[in-house]
Amino acid sequence: MTDAIVIGAGHNGLTCAAYLAAAGLKVTVLERRGVVGGAAVTEEFHPGFRNSVASYTVSLLNPKVIRDLELARHGLRVVERKMSNFLPLDGDSLSVGDGRTKAEVARFSPRDAERLDAYGERLERIADVLRELVLQTPPNLVEGGLAQALPELIRSASLGRRLSKLDLTAKRDLLALFSQSAGDWLDGWFESEPIKAVLGFDGVVGNYASPYTPGSAYVLLHHVFGEVNGKKGAWGHAVGGMGAITAAMAACCRERGVEIRTGTGVAEVLTQKGRAVGVVTEAGEALKARLVVSNLHPQLLFSKVDAGAVPADFAERIGRYRSGSGTFRMNVALSELPSFTVKPGAGDHLTAGIIIAPSLAYMDRAYMDARRDGWSREPIVEMLIPSTLDETLAPAGRHVASLFCQHVAPQLPDGRSWDDHRDEVADLMIATVDRHAPGFARSVIGRQVLSPLDLERTFGLVAGDIMHGRLSLDQLFSARPVLGAGDYRTPVPGLYQCGSGTHPGGGVTGAPGHNAAAEILRDVRRRKV
Repeated sequence: MTDAIVIGAGHNGLTCAAYLAAAGLKVTVLERRGVVGGAAVTEEFHPGFRNSVASYTVSLLNPKVIRDLELARHGLRVVERKMSNFLPLDGDSLSVGDGRTKAEVARFSPRDAERLDAYGERLERIADVLRELVLQTPPNLVEGGLAQALPELIRSASLGRRLSKLDLTAKRDLLALFSQSAGDWLDGWFESEPIKAVLGFDGVVGNYASPYTPGSAYVLLHHVFGEVNGKKGAWGHAVGGMGAITAAMAACCRERGVEIRTGTGVAEVLTQKGRAVGVVTEAGEALKARLVVSNLHPQLLFSKVDAGAVPADFAERIGRYRSGSGTFRMNVALSELPSFTVKPGAGDHLTAGIIIAPSLAYMDRAYMDARRDGWSREPIVEMLIPSTLDETLAPAGRHVASLFCQHVAPQLPDGRSWDDHRDEVADLMIATVDRHAPGFARSVIGRQVLSPLDLERTFGLVAGDIMHGRLSLDQLFSARPVLGAGDYRTPVPGLYQCGSGTHPGGGVTGAPGHNAAAEILRDVRRRKV
């Protein structure tokens, strides 16, 4: 018998396993696919061309996780983009990055340029609060007497003290960012569309919503609390692709004695007298353990647990847990770099996140189109060309590009299947880029296309949701995934969750894995396991 079985070798599962093993536990990680990494994986998708298949850029990976797992020693190297973002427009463009943003914005609105510093400072104050909270277990709603409630009251008091240190302006900003739409928040700051489009894009990434949907301001905030190599708010590229992150994590795990078994899906979580005691694999092998930790989407996990072991109200709410991020993911092999009409030739802008969505109104229409028709006729596309920073991904003189496309409906209306429309929508996405960079479509010599259905089938991302559940107020912090189970424990003793369906949510952070391990080890020390 092993001490702990971790279901899923995604980045949070590997993070959790590494911390548990460092504390002396005997850990086995089971992965359904033939490769570790979950959605943070690098694969060859066209002969000679490799790229990050699903997740595609680095910022949110927590610095403490990087240090504790010694990821740099295990081969991880992250390089910063030479420019943060590039927004091609009709006849113009906006470039965002160190030393250039203010002058660029001033061409559209001197007033907006003057407000940039204040905007950044105030957003950063709230982002600092979030950075502190991501590695803390949220206060959990518990039933019982004072003995059960006291630890949660202490956590709540600690959180209260942290928030009480904010001045009134920051407290008002905090309320606005957790309740308003990204569009309303940005409209209150700026008047020119290009800067609102660049900043507002973060409010719809992985979020099947309009930028004017209440709560989307938090999604914007969720995407700005990261850093690269100590630089707050920066975005970068893992040399070798996102799989380099999970490869380093797996190396750390193996060094600490973790057994990692690929090609081993889990069919059932075994329970005995209401407690998790192991798993049954898809091949029918029963494996016993003192505890079981799931890196799966919450709904996938509880589909594998005996219904009799799960309280009815909890099961009902897990069934209503909302997912669906409107994401259509592509990787393309290119014979040459794209050349944009508004900025021809090579340059730092080709290392940036290239956002094709000129305004918040454009993004709003894209969402409305998708709800009505299944996909937006003028979609939102963010393109990254990581081979401009990493020559290991493509043959000399050739390149790879990641296309993160929105909005598409997680489930198509009228009973249609994504299997019948995948290539049609992929053509549309390429044509959208080609309108701004003529010749791009001709340069595509290979492509990998992942609809929401493909993301679910391949990576277990229910409804194609890259966040393992929507980042809405009723599914955040203590209520993620369900109020009363926000501390990584489940109603089934001995069964824990460590995936992005727990606090602080999606993105390649490692934080859920870190936090879950801390709670598991607390239970081990108290002999609750």
